[in-house]
Amino acid sequence: MRSIRFRSSLTLGIALACAFPVAFAQSPKAGGKGDYYLYVGTYTRAKSKGIYAWRFDAANGSLREMGLVAETSNPSFLALAPNGKFLYAANENSTGMVSAFAIGAATGKLTPLNQVSSKGSGPCHVSLDPAGKFVFVANYNSGSIASYKVQPDGSLSEAVSVVQHSGSSVNRQRQSGPHAHSVVVSPDGHFLLSADLGLDEVLVYRIGADGSLTPNDPPFGKVAPGSGPRHIAFSRNGRFVYVVSEMIPGVTVFRYDRARGSLESIQTISSLPEGPVGTSSGAEIAVSPNGKFVYSSNRGANSIAAFAVDPSKGTLTEAGRFPSGGKTPRNFAIDPTGRWLFAAHQDSDSIVKFRINPQSGALEPAGETLEAGAPVCVVFQAVH
Repeated sequence: MRSIRFRSSLTLGIALACAFPVAFAQSPKAGGKGDYYLYVGTYTRAKSKGIYAWRFDAANGSLREMGLVAETSNPSFLALAPNGKFLYAANENSTGMVSAFAIGAATGKLTPLNQVSSKGSGPCHVSLDPAGKFVFVANYNSGSIASYKVQPDGSLSEAVSVVQHSGSSVNRQRQSGPHAHSVVVSPDGHFLLSADLGLDEVLVYRIGADGSLTPNDPPFGKVAPGSGPRHIAFSRNGRFVYVVSEMIPGVTVFRYDRARGSLESIQTISSLPEGPVGTSSGAEIAVSPNGKFVYSSNRGANSIAAFAVDPSKGTLTEAGRFPSGGKTPRNFAIDPTGRWLFAAHQDSDSIVKFRINPQSGALEPAGETLEAGAPVCVVFQAVH
């Protein structure tokens, strides 16, 4: 197996893939070709200073390191503007911030634009609407979400809306209060969905013309008590929503009413094999660019589960479980062509590259590992 290291004394910290509606809008058809900047958010501990990047050739899977492209504290989640000019990072600290950067078209380097308060503690997820007009952030510790306008130069306004979640669920140790874990915009840009681990709810908000947020009617969809919903992905046709739960690893499938913004739970499927698996928790979820498969990662079990999608019902059937190749696959990313999956391992400081079988959805180790420190989010930006 071939490993790639940074030339500097720093070991790259990498994290994997992120704002699904934006990624959907930018992704070419599966099987396409192209060069991409692979941006990596990290926890800035001993081995990392911020956001790193590689140049990625999707045709043959080759990577060329670019090194540190932005020094910033704990950029644990990244999101790209649909026009490819800007990148936004959630700085996951007790005093939360959201950072805006301009992307150098020729170099891929990041230029800081500004940094604003996340209006909460522990921001862990950031996303944009499909038009690139607004940025949204989820604050895990404080259980709140906020929205911002994107200025013409890509910088962020002060918060337009701040919504504090309230309530609890059955696990008194982890669900005594709200913990907003993600914010994902519907493909039409009309609704914002927020998975709250502490409430066992996926809350739905209407997005105003100015980026303001108002609770939808109905205001949320429910997962099974004690599940702890974490991340969200829309089906390619926008008719279904897939939610990975952290505390009871598995995927809940919702039928989504695009006119009303309502969620109807139609299936829950485990992402773990039968029998004892030790301590495990769900982390990331993604839909393949061709829409045929859903993938979810399991920390503890150190695996990635694949599910085949029923194209008419949206429901899932098991398509295999695959060792992730490291410890604690917090996140993973599928490249926009649908050929490759990168599994980022927060606790083994590594990112393992897989080939995706387009017929079966199976993950095949590609024989390459990127050595990195505390990886937590990766996004792909086409090189123009």
